[in-house]
Amino acid sequence: MKILIVHCHPEPTSFNASLTTTAIRALENAGHQVDVSDLYRENFDPVEKAVHYSNRAEQGRFDILSEQRHAYRTQTLPADVQREIERLERCDLLILQFPLWWHQQPAMLKGWFDRVFVGGGLYTSKMRYDNGYFRGKRAICSVTSGAPRATFTEQGRGGGEIELLLRSINFSLHYMGFTVLPPYLSTEIQNKGFTYKSTEQFEHDLQANLADWAHHVCQLETIEPLVFPGWDCWDEQGAEVMQTVKNVE
Repeated sequence: MKILIVHCHPEPTSFNASLTTTAIRALENAGHQVDVSDLYRENFDPVEKAVHYSNRAEQGRFDILSEQRHAYRTQTLPADVQREIERLERCDLLILQFPLWWHQQPAMLKGWFDRVFVGGGLYTSKMRYDNGYFRGKRAICSVTSGAPRATFTEQGRGGGEIELLLRSINFSLHYMGFTVLPPYLSTEIQNKGFTYKSTEQFEHDLQANLADWAHHVCQLETIEPLVFPGWDCWDEQGAEVMQTVKNVE
């Protein structure tokens, strides 16, 4: 199996970096091929703007979807976007590795979605959801938080269950056709100056977390995916017409 890890953290010695390194080692030891897109190290520009497009469809105003569609059709996409698309096309499984910042993904990763999932190319009015471009590929979010796991409940101070907090990013992956797996949450990944644990306990728990992640990534082919609605669940206006939704791989 071919795996792409999109790594989004600015610090190369962070725990997110340790999770990525652990996943690479475990997956390669299991016989898989791993590619890594390190957004900060590769200086990916997350801001969509006119300067990215040398062959403009319209000079008078910058219409993002029109320029993306035109660049895709004329094979003039920005080099960094084309590189990311090719990485995605090669993979069978996508792992998004990032810290939970303000209850969502970092702006860098949101910008990666904005620019890489090219309108008129990787999705169209009918090429979405269970008919999406990446149909048949799996995706999972691996996220870190400084909060304890017990706080990620409906009324907990973590802001809600992790599936709820990541509903929008997971739905975007579904929108692009991915079969989306339940997120993997690493908790109490705090700055050592703010942890309530002893140094020994803190280090022990970090190592246990890495060991569990190493085991988890090698089981992703067997994990039951999240359930999202598909085209059969909506009427022509996109309103729900079925009470039961299903996941289509």
